[in-house]
Amino acid sequence: MSVRPYRDIHRRQCRKIHVGRVPVGGDAPITVQTMTNTLTTDVGATIAQIQEVEEAGADIVRVSCPDEESTSALKSIVKAVSIPVVADIHFHYKRAIEAAEAGAACLRINPGNIGSADRVREVVTAAKDHGCSMRIGVNAGSLERDLLEKYGEPCPEAMVESALDHARILEDHDFFEFKISVKASDVFLAVAAYQQLADACDYPLHIGITEAGGLRTGTVKSSIGLGMLLWSGIGDTIRVSLSADPVEEIRVGFDMLKVLGLRRRGVTVISCPSCARQQFNVIKTVEVLEERLAHINTPMTVSVIGCVVNGPGEARETDIGFTGGGNNTHQVYIAGQPDHRLKDKDIVDHLVGLVEQKAAQIEAERAAEAQNQAAFAAVAAE
Repeated sequence: MSVRPYRDIHRRQCRKIHVGRVPVGGDAPITVQTMTNTLTTDVGATIAQIQEVEEAGADIVRVSCPDEESTSALKSIVKAVSIPVVADIHFHYKRAIEAAEAGAACLRINPGNIGSADRVREVVTAAKDHGCSMRIGVNAGSLERDLLEKYGEPCPEAMVESALDHARILEDHDFFEFKISVKASDVFLAVAAYQQLADACDYPLHIGITEAGGLRTGTVKSSIGLGMLLWSGIGDTIRVSLSADPVEEIRVGFDMLKVLGLRRRGVTVISCPSCARQQFNVIKTVEVLEERLAHINTPMTVSVIGCVVNGPGEARETDIGFTGGGNNTHQVYIAGQPDHRLKDKDIVDHLVGLVEQKAAQIEAERAAEAQNQAAFAAVAAE
């Protein structure tokens, strides 16, 4: 389907950096990341969790490195996983150096917390030597004392000043491979800080509403804050901070990007809330269907509507549509057109089969196109 002009989001122009092999900023897709909540020293559990979030679609994962035992474990963790690992560092500059040496793709630090200029220089040298990028992570809950005294309380101006002060420290050491975040648990504060920061620099921005809460409330809170920023073109990588399984953070992050048309991954199910007009159990059907389709990565839209009031209209706009009909006989649409009818008992199995078939067809076409392009490039190079 064509993109309507009113759906256009013009992303803020900024420089591009790399977190390992993953580009962030510039013209790169907005990446989705999360953080492990296992003990980093429990190598097996940490690796298992990273593999779970990677399967869910995570582009980047962050691991806390509070002590020497954690940075020592990081080396084994990095070797065992495929996605880039960010080392979360606070206060002790040696942990940052150890993490860089262990293979971290990025260091999350506040240069002002690392210590003297000499210590910052050592960390920058380690990052350069080992190909690490950095993230300057400013948080409203841990602003420097002098800024709190200057402004009286955490505010957008204080957060942005902190971020730019830290950025200058890295710039003074001829280091520019970094992104910045200015997070707060207050949506208004976080959004205002990011808006001001976006105007004040051209570095990639890692956006998030920190300490957003549990799965439901945190998703709502993050969706409001991050949605406002993403809609206005601000944000190059996102982390949805939930008191929940990190896999849920990835799912919510991708759902945000899908809704805004910024990135597509997996099946988007469009479904009605159900009412007395429904001709089948919509809520249960959608619940099971979404679970059964979680393994599909191919972008696709599926509409599941309980009756004929809105069903045909929604089906016209989706790859596969399903509309409830009378006498337990329902209508299935393919590419927006009525295709065949279906009885109640087969709904989920039938729709899953159609989606899997469509996904296989799309992937086969993509593979053939890639093969043709490679062949064309080979001929052109001769």
